[in-house]
Amino acid sequence: MTTGEDELHSPDEDPYAMALRPDRGPVFLRLIDGRRIPMPVHRWHERPTAADTTVLERCVGPVLDVGCGPGRLCRALLSRGVFALGVDVAPRAVALTTALGGLAIRRSVFDRLPAERGWQTVLLIDGNIGIGGDPRGLLRRCSGLLAPSGRLVVEVDPQDVEELCTARLEDPQGHSGPLFPWARLGSRALRTAAEDLALRMTEQWTSGRRCFATLTRQGH
Repeated sequence: MTTGEDELHSPDEDPYAMALRPDRGPVFLRLIDGRRIPMPVHRWHERPTAADTTVLERCVGPVLDVGCGPGRLCRALLSRGVFALGVDVAPRAVALTTALGGLAIRRSVFDRLPAERGWQTVLLIDGNIGIGGDPRGLLRRCSGLLAPSGRLVVEVDPQDVEELCTARLEDPQGHSGPLFPWARLGSRALRTAAEDLALRMTEQWTSGRRCFATLTRQGH
């Protein structure tokens, strides 16, 4: 006999799926040049932080949370009376989000999504500007999901960096998943990418060690 918790915790999983376990230890982003960057896994499973709250305060519904993980942001928005939907490629992310009272679908952001061109806010938080290893392509896609007056809220790297890379996720024991394309962008690189796509950076702010920006279509 299995419980819902058993179904969420199967034994043979890649490190991202394992990272979604609330009791899991550290997970790292291992770049092919050998660098190892810690992922904020603990934050995925906790209540929204003060920095997260600065994001929530800037969300106008309906909100699409891209790469939602266990859904802490979209669940917090629902508790504030703001409609929010999470989207994630990992079955466990969707299962955890919905089990904890959120709304989420299993899909890539590049797949057909509900209410395209109708979202007032699209979130790319926790490094999710790196999804697909093509920030311009991702921003183009996300801007196409927005309503005309909508906004993208993006977390950027605190360093002044623009890096397209290949990486894998790794646990402390060195167990790793498959290679995938990824990217890291600081605020200057984000501004340049946005301008190339007729987006403008309307706000930048920091909270603790985390950095964020809001993008809108030019003319809005």
